[in-house]
Amino acid sequence: MRAALVGVDFGHSDFAASMEELMLLSRSAGADPISTITAKRSSPDSAYFVGSGKADEIGDAVVNDGLEIVIFNHALSPAQQRNLEKRLNVRVLDRTSLILDIFAQRAKSHEGKLQVELAQLQHLATRLIRGWTHLERQKGGIGLRGPGETQLETDRRLIGERVKALRARLEKLHKQRETQRRARGRNHTFSVSLVGYTNAGKSTLFNAVTKAGVYVADQLFATLDTTSRRVYLGQEVGNVVISDTVGFVRELPHQLVAAFRATLEETIHADLLLHVVDAASPVRMEQIEQVNLVLKEIGADHIPQILVWNKIDAAGLEPVVERDEEGVINRVFVSARTGSGLDLLRESIVEMAKNAPRSAHLYQGGGDTQQDDGLADDEPADQQDQKDQHDGAAPDQATEPGADDRFSTHSKVGIR
Repeated sequence: MRAALVGVDFGHSDFAASMEELMLLSRSAGADPISTITAKRSSPDSAYFVGSGKADEIGDAVVNDGLEIVIFNHALSPAQQRNLEKRLNVRVLDRTSLILDIFAQRAKSHEGKLQVELAQLQHLATRLIRGWTHLERQKGGIGLRGPGETQLETDRRLIGERVKALRARLEKLHKQRETQRRARGRNHTFSVSLVGYTNAGKSTLFNAVTKAGVYVADQLFATLDTTSRRVYLGQEVGNVVISDTVGFVRELPHQLVAAFRATLEETIHADLLLHVVDAASPVRMEQIEQVNLVLKEIGADHIPQILVWNKIDAAGLEPVVERDEEGVINRVFVSARTGSGLDLLRESIVEMAKNAPRSAHLYQGGGDTQQDDGLADDEPADQQDQKDQHDGAAPDQATEPGADDRFSTHSKVGIR
């Protein structure tokens, strides 16, 4: 699908990086970016976001280049989106709709599909009038009193009922995950979650550490569903559970943050976060800040964190462990693709596990390596959830679980 990308520079320093990311997002969604149109403004235009003159320029590009869709690098109001579509005579998407579409394409598990559908319905609820403009107003006179608002109310009611049903099913999955976490807690299993900006190499690193075989691709949001694996890290700590989570991105739609809260709870309840950073990216510090903003939003900003600088082979760096002034590990430099530095990362996880607040009773006597935390070594947490549902296990009776630095002086960034 031939597309035009539109971005407005409001004076932010990361505008160029944001437009490059929009191009990657559009390609991930299956679009073919033909034209890129930019503008500078101090504030958005209330009718067209870009102003009528720039809207005409976009319209000319649509005609001359044979474009089928226009994608904005911003969140548009329903009125702005409707006005642009009438003026341009092509479909107009904003950044939120684009990311929702990518998530809908990539969701594979039952839970992931539920979460995406919930986010889509919540977004659609604000734009219902676009589909029923011919019924939006009742007319006076005999025989001219149409259903009008009644149709909109019917649609809202149907969407509301579906949203309520989806939330109930997600709540059931939430209870199952809570049961699974309690099982791991009783067995004293140290939990590690991989977080980071999308396409930073989290899944590649996850595969390198756990030998999991999770899908990996050089694209944004290649994987959405949380996958957990149990890994044995020696007599001192025994087994730990490592989870790979969905990647973050700047201006991640709030509907997705809310809908994916159940998945992100693997992050909230982790004992340690491995914050994976693309060491070769020129905007890595901005990406670190965006990830921390999301972590704060979901309530995971208090969890101990190690910055894992990945792709050091592309950045020309050497594998090394860095510590803060108190001697606590805050950064580890690795290459998930070549395996360089992975031994340092494993040693760092072991050290953090041993020094965790509950380590005194967890690892006394070298760790019980025979104790089963209930998590299959080669089965994703989301697949186990589906098996529980298929077998009819009640959430409260499930017995099979599913399943820089904080920041140091080395990187002074604000805590998405």
